[in-house]
Amino acid sequence: MLFLTSLLALVGLLTSYASATALTYKLVPNEKECFYTHVSNAGAKIAFYFAVSSGGNFDINYVVYGPAKEAGKERVILEGEKERQGDFVFTANEVGEYRFCFDNTVSTFTDKVVDFEIAVENEARSQLPQRAGASPEQLSGVEETILKLSGQVSTLTRQQKYFRTRENRNFSTVRSTEKRIFNFSLMEVIMMVAMACLQVFIVRQFFTGGRKGYV
Repeated sequence: MLFLTSLLALVGLLTSYASATALTYKLVPNEKECFYTHVSNAGAKIAFYFAVSSGGNFDINYVVYGPAKEAGKERVILEGEKERQGDFVFTANEVGEYRFCFDNTVSTFTDKVVDFEIAVENEARSQLPQRAGASPEQLSGVEETILKLSGQVSTLTRQQKYFRTRENRNFSTVRSTEKRIFNFSLMEVIMMVAMACLQVFIVRQFFTGGRKGYV
């Protein structure tokens, strides 16, 4: 029972070990939007994931800024142009506010929907309680097992997001194809009606001209 209590305490400690934010945002053409996270401890790990799920060529510009050392001078940590998705982990060497910006100036008419997640491991690993009646070796083994499970769950979550993004992209492609087929069919029908009318007009003109010749 004491070991179970220690295990539950360990799970609680590991749960508070990292904070994460997962959002979906729609950028209109020529829009630039930034999102912020605060790092309290130097040396914390920041995981940044994004994917363009719909819109245009599924690409976006992004820039990650670190805390400004001087007024008006921000340090660029990551940047990219016309990227469909990205998955990064970097160390926050400075305490302060980090800025994650998306730029849709690459698109003039199309909205872009971006799924992204920002996770910050903002605390050092807490020490396990030693009063539960279990040996440190047992607690260390449980801790490593839970950390492995946490990593596997995070990997599964990323894979689910990736497959969801692919599904959205494929669905968008299907809708675009259906729209093109509809427009092509409509143009074909209009051209057939126009050709039929032109043929009727030519035949009527032929017979009208023939009658005038006999008169």
